[in-house]
Amino acid sequence: MQTFVNVFLGFFIFESVGAVPITDTIIYDSEFYDIPLEELPHPFAYDENKKFDQVKADVGTALPSMIQEMYSSAPLTEETEDEASTPKLVDGSSAQGSGVLGLQTQDGLPTCLLCTCLGTTVYCDDRELDAVPPLPKKTTYFYSRYNRIRKINRNDFANLSNLKRIDLTANFISDIHKDAFRRLPQLQELVLRDNRIRQLPELPSTLTFLDVSKNRLGHKGIRNEAFKDLNELQHLYITDNNLDHIPLPLPESLQALHLQNNNIQEMHEDTFCKMRDFTYVRRALEDIRLDGNPINLSKTPYAYMCLPRLPVGNLI
Repeated sequence: MQTFVNVFLGFFIFESVGAVPITDTIIYDSEFYDIPLEELPHPFAYDENKKFDQVKADVGTALPSMIQEMYSSAPLTEETEDEASTPKLVDGSSAQGSGVLGLQTQDGLPTCLLCTCLGTTVYCDDRELDAVPPLPKKTTYFYSRYNRIRKINRNDFANLSNLKRIDLTANFISDIHKDAFRRLPQLQELVLRDNRIRQLPELPSTLTFLDVSKNRLGHKGIRNEAFKDLNELQHLYITDNNLDHIPLPLPESLQALHLQNNNIQEMHEDTFCKMRDFTYVRRALEDIRLDGNPINLSKTPYAYMCLPRLPVGNLI
């Protein structure tokens, strides 16, 4: 009888245990959850001086150190508050709150969205611009060809101390402020061809290349001794401008002078050489173009004695 009772009780206990619902086992990692908040590896960002909405924006999820190491292969670098809050342009310069794509243009678009910025080069070709857009501070090369720019203002290139090349080919430029380019300390190449320029502005002494072909300089468009102090100038192109004279003096550094298709009618014997110094040789100036002018080069044979090559033009 006792044996029967024991078997019956055992069966009853087994059925009761089987009737209990099975649940998933939840394992809490005491390594992290038992640690006080202030001792977490990366606690929540909190500042007593911040307002509630500021604190709320900073709160995030603190990951365990093992997981953080998986997502952070490089050591974190600290930034100052100014550096962290100042947006950067594509070239790394500060835009002073203008956004990562540069300053706003007159069209309401950032320069580097309206144009194309690659490193420190800005391409704004054929964008129907009617003014020079605000450029990133570290711009080195600027191209704005085939647009509708009519005027170059004094401050269009202000504070762009890294600019080395400006190309404004094929616009409608008729007015350039006299100091628009003069204050650029590194400007080497200036291309203004195919515009409507009537007066050449002041030029920086750093220029090595200048092209103002196909403009309207005429008789008074180039001031006296405009190129005298350009001691690094190597290429000077002033074709198709209705000039009636060769602008003198020309710097000794000059290698190429293109004056074709103007209205130059005469030349002096000391235009390129020195009349009283027959030993003087001007070796650098090897490329002179005077074709397309109403001038007879054979009338001034001594004007070329110091040159390595004769000018190209009418010898009859």
